[in-house]
Amino acid sequence: MKKHQKHAALSRPAYGHFHRQEWAIIGAPCGEIQQLAGTLIQALKGQFELAYVDANHNSPEHDPKNPMTWGSRVAYTDQISHHRFEHKLSLNDFHYRYWFNEVDAVLVNGNHFPAKKQIVVIDPRKEDSLKRKLDRLNDVAFLLLADGVEAVYPWLYEALPPLKDLPHFSIHQSEAIIAFLQQQIQAAIPPLYGLVLAGGKSTRMGQDKGLIDYHGKPQRDHLKDLLAPFCAKTYISCRPDQVGEVADPLPDTIEGLGPMGAMLSAFRAHPDVAWLVLACDLPLLHKKSIENLVNKRSPSKVASAYKSPTDDFPEPLIAIWEPRAYPILLQFLAQGYSCPRKVLINSNIELLLADHPTALENVNDPEEMERAMEKIKEGASVT
Repeated sequence: MKKHQKHAALSRPAYGHFHRQEWAIIGAPCGEIQQLAGTLIQALKGQFELAYVDANHNSPEHDPKNPMTWGSRVAYTDQISHHRFEHKLSLNDFHYRYWFNEVDAVLVNGNHFPAKKQIVVIDPRKEDSLKRKLDRLNDVAFLLLADGVEAVYPWLYEALPPLKDLPHFSIHQSEAIIAFLQQQIQAAIPPLYGLVLAGGKSTRMGQDKGLIDYHGKPQRDHLKDLLAPFCAKTYISCRPDQVGEVADPLPDTIEGLGPMGAMLSAFRAHPDVAWLVLACDLPLLHKKSIENLVNKRSPSKVASAYKSPTDDFPEPLIAIWEPRAYPILLQFLAQGYSCPRKVLINSNIELLLADHPTALENVNDPEEMERAMEKIKEGASVT
């Protein structure tokens, strides 16, 4: 008999404890771990945003100016150069992942916290501590030799033979360590999938906008073909009743929310990819505009989008939405907002100027459709 499944089988993002990309530095005194983490974060900050996780076991002194000493459970302070939240709430992996959502990777003091991947330091001062944490060494990236150390502990190779084949660096080989992490983070940039939004009711148009023939084929198929050279996979977002009518359908699993529901359905199916989203009412859109968007994509941001040529706000339906956008979209939905543009306006995004603003024109009614067809005949659409 088939085993009963109580909960829906969802595709889960490839998170560790804090982030998709995280390394615990383990096997050295805390001060040296902090110093190494600081060196790496500063060296990579021009290209990637990194965060750091550590613990402080010092007893806090009573500070009459700190709300936490008054009995407050949560306090926020604008520190001018940064923001500080303090609280006495219970935290676990589900909370950590939200707080670290907008960085590219996290470095962790492995003496205090586990992480998805590890950087092991061979330092005799912490050898006994490392022995007690062998269960945390499940995906070691490389090993570092501390000052005066020339070889890895024999017992470590006996316990974990695959470590013999990993890269070994001196703890002072900063350039090699930086290059290794740089390559790892770069390789983890999410692949790009395409999503043509064709599940609307087209009320103002009076006919299905995805089926209008501007370029010798239904518009939804035309846009899918435009996306194909830039995306690893491309889907047509549709209502469940349209599934049999479209090629490579990705049906809405959250109905009644318009584009927001389509995007959430896409992330629900593939949470670890970035989505290049196109509305099907863009008949003047051309390859050059898509190519420019892809080339100027910023994977470190929530999304990369064009500025609207009519109101200077970001265009959410010709945009690349990174995986980090998924929990943010859900957060806005939980607060009663289903507008993707509002998400972009209130998020850290890459805002681009269109080389051909006409390509971003929406077509929503018969009069606009006729004007668009005239422009296409006149050569306004660049192929």
